[in-house]
Order: sequence, then structure tokens, then C-alpha cells
Amino acid sequence: MLSPFHLAIPVTCLVKANDFYGNVLGLNKGRESSHWIDWDFFGHQLVTHLQTSQKNTTSNLVDGHQVPVPHFGVVLPWQDWHNFAKNLQEKKCNFVIEPHIRFKNQVGEQATMFFYDYCNNALEFKAFQDIGQLFAK
Repeated sequence: MLSPFHLAIPVTCLVKANDFYGNVLGLNKGRESSHWIDWDFFGHQLVTHLQTSQKNTTSNLVDGHQVPVPHFGVVLPWQDWHNFAKNLQEKKCNFVIEPHIRFKNQVGEQATMFFYDYCNNALEFKAFQDIGQLFAK
């Protein structure tokens, strides 16, 4: 069994964080206070912490796309990723990098998409045709 990770990220507004993570992504809320909210992030613990200053992000060129750095996300099962992407498209998610397939019919074939939450945290969701190729070269 894979151990769940814990990640705490800054947000500038808990109301917007609640809307994005709860309504747009459809995550279940855990404990909360006036300064933070715990989320069930696909079996992992994500905490959105209220912070008044915004962090700066940069990007790196990867396969012709400007990939935001830093970013975080989850590797989902193949069909779950496609269902999740469709749901986000129906909700008019503003993608930085639209859902697409990388390395089609090659080692490491993967689905990927990038977008920002309302507080400028970059997220990437991936899926692999063969999860055994997660670290393939």
C-alpha cells in the first residue's frame, strides 16, 4: 500500500479555496479552522493554509509547453483521469495545458493536464496506460 502524502499550500482566500477544491475538483473536506482547510486529495491529505502574500511561479519548457513550477498533483488510473478531465472541461476549467496524451504508443505513454487553483497554485494530473512505466526512461 502506498503511504498517503501530506502537503500544505498557501491560499489567499479560504472561500475561493473551498469553492475550487470542494466544488470544482469535488474533493471532500476534512477538518477546518478560520485559517486552514484539510482536503481528501485522492486519498492524500492536502491542506490549504490562509496566507496573505502570493508566491511567484516560473515555468520550464517541456514538450513545447510552458510547465508551471512548482506544481503538484496525483497520478490517477487511466479511465479516472479521462473522467476527471471531462468533468473539468464541463466546468469550464481554465487549463494552462489542455488535457492531452504524451508519448502516444511509446514507453511512458501518459495523459496529462495543468491548471491553477484560484490562488495561483499549479496542479498537474497524470495517468499512465501502464502504471509500471511511471519511472520509465
